[in-house]
Amino acid sequence: MDYSKQIDKLRHSCAHIMAQAVKELWPEVKVTIGPAIDDGFYYDFERKEPFTDEDLAVIEKKMRQIIEKKPVFKQSFMPKDKAIEFFTKQGETYKVELIQALPDKEVSLFTTGENGFVDLCKGPHVENAGEIKAFKLLSVAGSYWHGDEDNARLQRIYGTCFENKEALDEHLKLLDEAQKRDHRKLGVQLDLFNFYHEEAGAGLVFYHPDGAMLRKIVTDYIQEENLRRDYQIVTTPHILKGNLWQQSGHAGYYRENMYFFEVDKEEFAVKPMNCPGHVLIYKSHTRSYRDMPIKYFELGTVYRREKAGVLHGLLRVRGFTQDDAHIFCRREQIKEQIMQVIDFVFSVMKDFGFSEFNIELSTRPEKFIGKVEDWDEATKALENALIEKKLKYQINEGDGAFYGPKIDIKLRDALKREWQCATIQCDFALPQRFDMAYVNEEGKEDRPIMIHRAILGSVERFIGTLIEHYGGAFPVWLSPKQVLIIPIKEDIADFANKVKEELQSKNIRVIIDSRNESLNKRIREGTMSKVPYILVVGAKEKETQAVSVRKYAKGDLGVMPYTAFIEKIQEEIKNKI
Repeated sequence: MDYSKQIDKLRHSCAHIMAQAVKELWPEVKVTIGPAIDDGFYYDFERKEPFTDEDLAVIEKKMRQIIEKKPVFKQSFMPKDKAIEFFTKQGETYKVELIQALPDKEVSLFTTGENGFVDLCKGPHVENAGEIKAFKLLSVAGSYWHGDEDNARLQRIYGTCFENKEALDEHLKLLDEAQKRDHRKLGVQLDLFNFYHEEAGAGLVFYHPDGAMLRKIVTDYIQEENLRRDYQIVTTPHILKGNLWQQSGHAGYYRENMYFFEVDKEEFAVKPMNCPGHVLIYKSHTRSYRDMPIKYFELGTVYRREKAGVLHGLLRVRGFTQDDAHIFCRREQIKEQIMQVIDFVFSVMKDFGFSEFNIELSTRPEKFIGKVEDWDEATKALENALIEKKLKYQINEGDGAFYGPKIDIKLRDALKREWQCATIQCDFALPQRFDMAYVNEEGKEDRPIMIHRAILGSVERFIGTLIEHYGGAFPVWLSPKQVLIIPIKEDIADFANKVKEELQSKNIRVIIDSRNESLNKRIREGTMSKVPYILVVGAKEKETQAVSVRKYAKGDLGVMPYTAFIEKIQEEIKNKI
């Protein structure tokens, strides 16, 4: 059997056992749903009192008691009206609502053991709970029924389950490392950013000096890489008339995620995307086939109306910047342009230290604009580019954008976790909606094709990814502070400043810590701030024009002439080591 299906079956069965344990411990609790998810499972409950860490330990103990009896998971079927009556008597209002929404005349139920816990479920499950060998309850989080903030607030218990203790222990070790690398904690610890939810509003990022420097390094890099590939930089307004969003289709398909407001009795919206602005720039001139492809790039800040419950550090915010670009090309240029973007993605990710990827091709969703035949051609163009590049990919049915199919390139970090960054979308619909044209070889008007692409995706999310990938200990070229100089005594200040000026003249980011603190304390605090290099200078170093070099995570590298150190660090920066 497929391993992923088997492990999902195991985890889903474990979720049922958890729900049974909760109901036995607190009969008044109402149950909702409990699916298997990546790396584990969860179950949502309605309970007045919050679940605590102590409660999780009690639930785990009860689960083990149930599992020891090896109850069988038995499937049965019940007429829909009888099932509604059954769960109504139990006070399980959420199950009743789920059954009422089902189109079937009968529903599938699973019972755990003789006269045990009964749940609305299609399965599949393991044969008996004794097959559950290694599990752990991890945390409690808030959730809403159907994910809607207007519905009842629930409590979600997360857990994980593996086929054996060794696999579970390995996963828990990775989770512990992931907690240490959590960008939200490191962002505060390294003084990179904060959110100030109460004062400013949720989901809005405030970059502190070091965070703003990190952001500048990332955005300067991606801007230069775009210029090297013949993209033209453009800038578009943050607000646009509502009619423009109607024309693009965003108002019809994306309105609940947008901020609309009125100016002089006319509707405007804060942009959630940059596409319509780039279309207007394209339409400002008559275009010739000789001009194609035309490539516009913008570091465009956009705003999306995300629900409070899904906001998550830098990874899910309401205001963020995209490294957004649109390529306007002829039909026969589509595949070549897509292949160039794929190469661009891999080149950038290599520089940032990523080498493993998963690729998905997402096809036409239920709600879409444009013609089916255009969608088929666009999808084929994306697929042909992947095939020609000899890249492995998975089909993600129905998950394309409303205006076109897309390729998503998900990178894997140091802990093998997936992160969504780059996307390439092929769009026949918006050029038609905006009546875009170019003059072809025969002097007649033809319709361009529009390729939407982002390499980093959201700059905020990418920075969060970098922080967790490196655990805040960035390679030298990325580090907001690259060198910390610590003069042992005050009378070394002139030499310390000389070294600092020499480094700064080579565009190296450097600071001096000349506080009246012990040398060990200053070294310790510099190490905790994860500065790549610490240079200690004393009387001997001043006399020999040298520096004592310490490298983060490697310790003392010995003494070398400061000119030699400058050459060394310049080489690391140049080669993005």
